[in-house]
Amino acid sequence: MSNTFPKHTPAEPENLSDTTDFDHAPVVGARSDAFLDQTLRPASWDEYIGQESIKNNLHILITAAKERQTPPEHILFYGPPGLGKTTLAHLIAHELGGSLRATSGPAIERVGDLAAILTNLQPGDILFIDEIHRLSRNIEEVLYPAMESGVLNIIIGKGPSARTLDLPLPPFTMIAATTRVADLSAPLRSRFSGGVFRLEFYSEDEIAKIVERSARILGIETAADGVREIARRSRSTPRTANYLLKRARDWAQLKRTALTKDAVDASLGLLEVDQLGLTPVDRAILLTIIERFHGGPAGVSALGAALSEEPNTISEVHEPFLLQLGLIERTPRGRVATRAAYKHLGKKPPEDLNERLL
Repeated sequence: MSNTFPKHTPAEPENLSDTTDFDHAPVVGARSDAFLDQTLRPASWDEYIGQESIKNNLHILITAAKERQTPPEHILFYGPPGLGKTTLAHLIAHELGGSLRATSGPAIERVGDLAAILTNLQPGDILFIDEIHRLSRNIEEVLYPAMESGVLNIIIGKGPSARTLDLPLPPFTMIAATTRVADLSAPLRSRFSGGVFRLEFYSEDEIAKIVERSARILGIETAADGVREIARRSRSTPRTANYLLKRARDWAQLKRTALTKDAVDASLGLLEVDQLGLTPVDRAILLTIIERFHGGPAGVSALGAALSEEPNTISEVHEPFLLQLGLIERTPRGRVATRAAYKHLGKKPPEDLNERLL
């Protein structure tokens, strides 16, 4: 589609060595694509599976903006990592026919960095800022008039001789993504007038469709039960599903077999990813609560000390998935393992478990 905006010029693991000769294993030719993950990224709305409500709202926003021949208003996506925020930004840019200029919050360290990015935009471009919650407040202040009025305010000089230079910016759309929307200031959130959208976790059926599509792109021979097993262990996240698929592909390639459930069980057994998608650290957290803290409650700092892990790593990386599966509960006194956790680990729950969960 042509751009509507005028352009300026510029299971158990097996012993692989029993059947595979690594010294004479076939060498895979170099891929034409630069990065495999980018190859697996959906290139059209039809290929993007899930997030139906967000896609419907974006369709209305983009279609109306194209009819008016104006850029859509600024958009914010938030949610856990790996759910497709960056992919949505690429699809919007493709739909509008503009270029996607991507950066991240930590990369914009000075006001001059932001000024350089904004002044190099072309009409109709999409500015994508990932992890926008990590922008400094000084840079946010410069971003407000750029988003609201299309003007870049630059202060030249210091003291009484200082003056403000207003540079007009070309019409553009800013798309931002964050995993921590609460860390954004209220003034910045309010300027995303195109919509603030929360990406949800995917269902097992949606993940299975994503795995099937990725397998076709990678040229992997799959069985339905193998695809379903990867989907079951993917933590409801497409990025994790593609990671598990690629690792299972490696195992199946060396074993000269299709990607069946047995192959997935064996390959993911090497990664120690169990039937629920729990990693060794996830299971260690549950076992520590059950065995060392007698089922809980246990504070996150105490868990971090017992596991030699940073408390933030436990609370931000591992705990959300354990809560999602109902394996732990947060109480005013700390984390408590649920009956589901005891059952998954083959442990007997204490008789007063219901009282601890209160």
